[in-house]
Amino acid sequence: MSGKVRKAVLPVAGLGTRVLPAAKVTPKEMLNVVDRPILSYIIEEGRAAGIEHFVFVTGRGKGAIEDYFDHHVELEAQLEAKGKLDILADVRRDLPKPGEMSFVRQMAPLGLGHAVWCARDIIGDEPFAVMLPDMLMMAEPAALAQATAAFDQVGGNIVVVEPAPEGQAHKYGIVALDGQKGRLNRMTGMVEKPAPGTEPSNLFISGRYVLQPEIFDRLAKHQKGAGGEIQLTDAMADLMADQPFYALEYDGTTYDCGYKLGLLRANVAYALKRPDLAEGARAVLKDLLGEG
Repeated sequence: MSGKVRKAVLPVAGLGTRVLPAAKVTPKEMLNVVDRPILSYIIEEGRAAGIEHFVFVTGRGKGAIEDYFDHHVELEAQLEAKGKLDILADVRRDLPKPGEMSFVRQMAPLGLGHAVWCARDIIGDEPFAVMLPDMLMMAEPAALAQATAAFDQVGGNIVVVEPAPEGQAHKYGIVALDGQKGRLNRMTGMVEKPAPGTEPSNLFISGRYVLQPEIFDRLAKHQKGAGGEIQLTDAMADLMADQPFYALEYDGTTYDCGYKLGLLRANVAYALKRPDLAEGARAVLKDLLGEG
């Protein structure tokens, strides 16, 4: 089955335990990278890839996400009255078009596979993307756009991957490939945290997928895997017996905002990329490091 990738699932129900206490009352996906929440960058990436409908799989305590993607009438009125139109435009930048976003509830933390399954009725019978919202991918073209381009080229299912740090492949979900030529290769399997020295490649599964809707049939079995959770990778491995999967080594840099130093790294990297902030950010860093 093929077709345009129009919809994306964003699993945002996680507790963010690795960034507590910051995520105690603020959803981890709403933590700032420079002056915007993490989700702002994710939505920007999705739109750049042609995504028309974002499906947020939320949980308790995540109401701030839905509020962010809505008008703040009083704030906008004050900015307009004071003539702060540049700031007003920035505040409105992420607002969705009518019908561009849906929110469904994951009632219990049963795993990534279960979160994706919760979006099944909105996705329907068409290929879709999954975007893990704590993984920021700085790339041009956008990481998901690279994935959808690969999907348009070969069909099947696309898993975005990247090289693991030297000697660290055993800490990740690693793909097995049917040969390795260029950045796009057919997969033969996936191994979660392989024993050191047994890794089938050095490429680990990153935070973007393009999947065919048949994945929902596999997820509907609610089979529990690692950690007693319903794992997306288990369903993907099951589907691989019937449909091709391709690993795309995307061109870009990933910033894992799901832990404290990763979030700090993302803030520094995105500040240095901003034309209006780069020079000041470098000066601040030099001063803090005693190099000024």
